[in-house]
Amino acid sequence: MKVFGGPQSVNCTEFCYLRSKKSAMGFSARDVVPFTTARANLSELADQVKAGAEKIITKNGESYVALIDADRLDYYHRLERERIHLLLIDDARSGLDEIIAGRTHEADSAVAALQKRRAATASTAKAAKKSG
Repeated sequence: MKVFGGPQSVNCTEFCYLRSKKSAMGFSARDVVPFTTARANLSELADQVKAGAEKIITKNGESYVALIDADRLDYYHRLERERIHLLLIDDARSGLDEIIAGRTHEADSAVAALQKRRAATASTAKAAKKSG
C-alpha cells in the first residue's frame, strides 16, 4: 500500500500545526495529500479512508478539503444535531430559571425597546456615514 503526502506536501506552518494536533485529531503527516496526488490516486485513498483513515487534501500548500468515510460523516452530523439539541435544552432550562427568579419582561414592551434601540443604532450609523 502506498502512503501519500508527508512533510514535503504542506507548508511549514501547516505541517507544524498538523503535528501539534496529531494526537487530538488522530491523523499524521502521511494523511495530508496534495490535490494532484489525490486526483491521481483517488481509488487507493478511498480504500484507505474506508479502512478508517481520514485524509486532508491540500491545494497550493494549504488545507482544501477532507476525505472521510460517509458513515463517519453521518456520525459527525448526528453529533452536531445532538449538540444543538443539548444547547436548546440548556437555553430552555436557563429561561425557566429566569422565569422562576422573576426576571421577566412583558413581550410587547421588550419588542418595542428592541425596535427603539435598533432605530437609534441605524440613525447613528447613517449620520456617521454622511459625515465620513
